[in-house]
Amino acid sequence: MKTYTTQGTCSRAIEYEVADGVLTSCRFIGGCPGNTVGVAKLAVGRKVEEVIGLLKGIPCRNGTSCPDQLARALDAENASKAILS
Repeated sequence: MKTYTTQGTCSRAIEYEVADGVLTSCRFIGGCPGNTVGVAKLAVGRKVEEVIGLLKGIPCRNGTSCPDQLARALDAENASKAILS
């Protein structure tokens, strides 16, 4: 399980797991449960690239949102894997 500390949102962090390029688990810490639980349920089981494409750039406040923060977390993980390769 990885933890991403969010910025600019009501949620404080996102815990998630990725296996073989697919988001297998996702849980927001804090934030509006109606939004964060829904986003997590819709995102789990999808390819990371698909989740990023769907959620990146969605605004709420402060130029970001809980869905956008999930996309940023997955983007950051992809970037770190590319550096290690």
